[in-house]
Amino acid sequence: MDHEIKTWLYDIFQAIEEIDGYFVDTPRSYSFFLSDRKTKRAIERNIEIIGEAVNRIIRKDKEFYLENAQKIIGTRNRIAHGYDKISDDLIWSIVINHLPKLKEEVSAFLK
Repeated sequence: MDHEIKTWLYDIFQAIEEIDGYFVDTPRSYSFFLSDRKTKRAIERNIEIIGEAVNRIIRKDKEFYLENAQKIIGTRNRIAHGYDKISDDLIWSIVINHLPKLKEEVSAFLK
């Protein structure tokens, strides 16, 4: 595997691990997420990192397949450029429903 792609995959994995780490000593609940602005912003930043890493991978190797790559990139762009139009529901849905699957997918590539 290309060294840069492997590095970007690792960046994705690390960003997801960091998000998971926010809930080690606190409840993994929507109400906690809503009540803690720092956690919300940190999660958004990590989702931006994930989206940028996916974007770089796809630009480098158009044949590289990551499920939902375009949606991940689109979400990154919405957070970065349309921050006022991002709903808390969307971010929380990504954390609960999509990041665990992406983490598994990226882990498989890194093995």
